[in-house]
Amino acid sequence: MPSIVKINVLTVPAEQREVLEQRFASRAGAVEGSDGFEWFELLRPVEGTDQYLVYTRWRSEEDFQAWMNGSMKAAHGGGGTGGGEGGERPRPAASGSTLWSFEVVQQASPKS
Repeated sequence: MPSIVKINVLTVPAEQREVLEQRFASRAGAVEGSDGFEWFELLRPVEGTDQYLVYTRWRSEEDFQAWMNGSMKAAHGGGGTGGGEGGERPRPAASGSTLWSFEVVQQASPKS
């Protein structure tokens, strides 16, 4: 069974880029221990777009869904420490989000 790739496309205004990157840096390790997790990359746009790509690769769709409905939901849902004034959650850094899904049909790595 091929791995699956999920790419979350985040539209991030220029003034929120640093905030977004800091939030991802502070969550380092949050997904790495999840069953079926294979890879993560946060891709910063260089030119021509305001969209960041959050790339994750998973052993299966079921593993991704288990993470989405488990630790990811807990981290992004209620009950966490907000960091905002009066216990409010901080304002999202992204103004929009789209999730793309792919199956890995070919891959290559550097020759040893």
